[in-house]
Amino acid sequence: MSEEKLYAVKNHSGKFWDFSANSGWWSSKIEGPNTTIKKERAELVADETGGHVVTLIEEPKKVVVSPEEAEMLEEAKKNGYPAEAIDAYNDMRPDEDRLMHAYVLGWEVGEPKRYVLPMEGTELPDGTVAYAVLDHTGAWTVKGYAEEQSAITFGSTVTQANIDSAPAWVKAIKPVEVAEHD
Repeated sequence: MSEEKLYAVKNHSGKFWDFSANSGWWSSKIEGPNTTIKKERAELVADETGGHVVTLIEEPKKVVVSPEEAEMLEEAKKNGYPAEAIDAYNDMRPDEDRLMHAYVLGWEVGEPKRYVLPMEGTELPDGTVAYAVLDHTGAWTVKGYAEEQSAITFGSTVTQANIDSAPAWVKAIKPVEVAEHD
């Protein structure tokens, strides 16, 4: 989000002050000239006209979640204890912060980008390369694969969210984006 905020002045009828006009006037729409970047100017107009200052902010981006995560989030909305539902869902997954953000900011269903994590300098004479892998228990391990496609085929892809919550040794590995995954 941008650090710069926009301010508007709204009256009791729901109309906005137009800062571009010399004497100002009220409009029912917010458009470029109806805002200012100077809070003090908006406060002065509000005091003089009987309106009040409205701070306009950028809407945060929705978090991309899988269909399974979206279903869990919908259930969390219904059960009355969303934090507990998200926590229970994450017993085996390291994505609790991301899913809490999704619950608060909103989410959209999509497939996140997937990566493999080949460990530089680990190639053996037979061509096998060591990859950092997130196993089914949520622990990071190392597995050897003869080629990148094998790592993809055997489910050793991870998301950026997985990498973000990984230990430092995993974060130090340069991720390679994969085009397709199962």
